[in-house]
Amino acid sequence: MNTFEQDMALARRIAQRAAEAGGRAMLVGGVVRDGLTGTPCKDIDLEVYGLTPKALRALLAELGEVVEKGASFGVYGLAHSNIDVAMPRRERRTGDRHTDFDVSVDPRLSFEAATMRRDFTVNAMMRDVLTGELVDLWGGQRDLEARVIRHVNDATFPEDALRVFRAAQFAARLEARIDPDTVGLCASMDVTGLSVERVFDELVKALLKARRPSLFFRALRDMDHLREYFPELGACVGVPQNPVYHPEGDVFEHTMLVLDCAAALRDRAQWPLGFMVSALLHDLGKAVATEIQPDGRITSYGHEVQGLPLCEAQLRRLTNQTKLIEYAKNMMWLHMRPNVLAQCRSKKKKTRQLFDMSLCPEDLILLSRADASGKTDAPYDEANEAFLRRRLEDYRRVMERPMVTGKDLVAAGLKPGPEFAALLERAKQLHFSGIDKKHALRQVLGEARSKP
Repeated sequence: MNTFEQDMALARRIAQRAAEAGGRAMLVGGVVRDGLTGTPCKDIDLEVYGLTPKALRALLAELGEVVEKGASFGVYGLAHSNIDVAMPRRERRTGDRHTDFDVSVDPRLSFEAATMRRDFTVNAMMRDVLTGELVDLWGGQRDLEARVIRHVNDATFPEDALRVFRAAQFAARLEARIDPDTVGLCASMDVTGLSVERVFDELVKALLKARRPSLFFRALRDMDHLREYFPELGACVGVPQNPVYHPEGDVFEHTMLVLDCAAALRDRAQWPLGFMVSALLHDLGKAVATEIQPDGRITSYGHEVQGLPLCEAQLRRLTNQTKLIEYAKNMMWLHMRPNVLAQCRSKKKKTRQLFDMSLCPEDLILLSRADASGKTDAPYDEANEAFLRRRLEDYRRVMERPMVTGKDLVAAGLKPGPEFAALLERAKQLHFSGIDKKHALRQVLGEARSKP
């Protein structure tokens, strides 16, 4: 795959050819924004002014294989590169769906008219590919330096409701505040017609690219837009916790702190997206399990089980990825156990059982660390993770030793049937207790044959 430097060299070749033909190529969007902050950027977006669609396509064909990405909208790509080449265009809203736009290409469109359709000032900057001149008509550089997310135009911004979630996503990635006028405009927008795929995409960007993904959800809360796609998470707002163990505040606040702690650990995760989603949803059950006892104590007994249907409902609203849903539910179910076992330095059988139930023990350990760290006054005890890592190594060594199998039961004269699963599970628990295969098989057979 091409490197960014190789793609930029290709972009300069495109710009040079465009200039020779009487046009002008401008870098637009993220590549300009990220260039000003020194953030690595993978994709390059170009807008070419002054050339007809036919002339632009012919120019690109001289430099490589043209990929049609929306030829009727004047959007092309070049194979084996991360470059998209577009023409300036006008857009007019024609309906309620996100695809309901009348788009027309206009090579003679002014920079002001072209950038007016952008969402935020930080995304409305342009840079001449050949000269490096920055064209910033809306104060994007100023807002970028001040870490402010501000919409470009009152009239065009509400035409795409996804911009509500993009505002929250950029607030998280840039660690920026959203301008109050933009918050107000977003709060007035109807987001119910958005495709869940587009909302999920913005969620993933916030979870995987932001150092503080909590800002995504705090922004949505400020704009009153948790309710449409994240109602289970929204239900955690105001749910109290025992201040002895959670001085940070309600369940939503704890979740936000855990999420940011998880972001600091996600590069160590086996599945970063699954890990971050699990950190986000791990305590949903407290919204239904929390009770105030007669003596005033706040409890949430069984929240890790009561939250399972809430976890599934929340994720199915956004995605049909069964693997992600099952992973997150498994993590929710087990998330409290690693810290409990580590704090009491439990026996090996208990940790072996825990890791055997986990779909991803490595990520479960990290989640337990993030959960324990998601408080305002509790530094994490590194000895707990060290203990759990040693016990995970122990579990793996134990699993490499010979175990009783279904073939062993058949060879001993038992007929396969529904009871085999229970017998094998019994043999596994004996294995976790340190009993070797020979003696485990003998005990399982004795128990099976003693039953009427």
